[in-house]
Amino acid sequence: MSDGVAQLIARIDEAVQMPDPEAITLQVKRELQDAIRARTIALPDRFRRVRPEGYARRLLHRNHDLGYTAVVMTWGPGQATPLHDHAGIWCVEGVVEGRMDVTQYDLVQEEREADARAATYRFEEKGCVHAAVGTAGCLIPPFEYHVLANALDEPSITLHVYGGEMTTCHVFVPAADGRYVRKERPLCYHE
Repeated sequence: MSDGVAQLIARIDEAVQMPDPEAITLQVKRELQDAIRARTIALPDRFRRVRPEGYARRLLHRNHDLGYTAVVMTWGPGQATPLHDHAGIWCVEGVVEGRMDVTQYDLVQEEREADARAATYRFEEKGCVHAAVGTAGCLIPPFEYHVLANALDEPSITLHVYGGEMTTCHVFVPAADGRYVRKERPLCYHE
């Protein structure tokens, strides 16, 4: 681990001990932005490799005692997530290299027919942030629905700090009439 990454992890260790998720995420966001803008986050080559079949999730750091993880994601040209949530876990996401489009959504309706086993969901797009290097954002449940997409024709790298180990999320698959169906998606780390 580079000195810059070790220093960032030490500052995140302090930040996650704050009293509530809003204070934690705001401080983690500041620390992440400061480290990215100072260009102190030196990532080994294994964190930079693009996967042609989809974006890569690679564990940078896990702190069981303080209950958080730091994950590097590498995005090839055109790679994106589906509309998804964070399974009730707060998150701070920062752009280390490249540029990402982050489209936020609000959940406006959950419908369940009397005879249906699965609910359908309606979302309202709240806007898109064109996030450049040094840009970071916070997600605190229940405001956790978004789509991330690499906005460039070259790789982008993001760093995500989660308030836990995000091993699953829910993706929302388009259905009829502007509705979505929720499906659980297991998440893993790559190489």
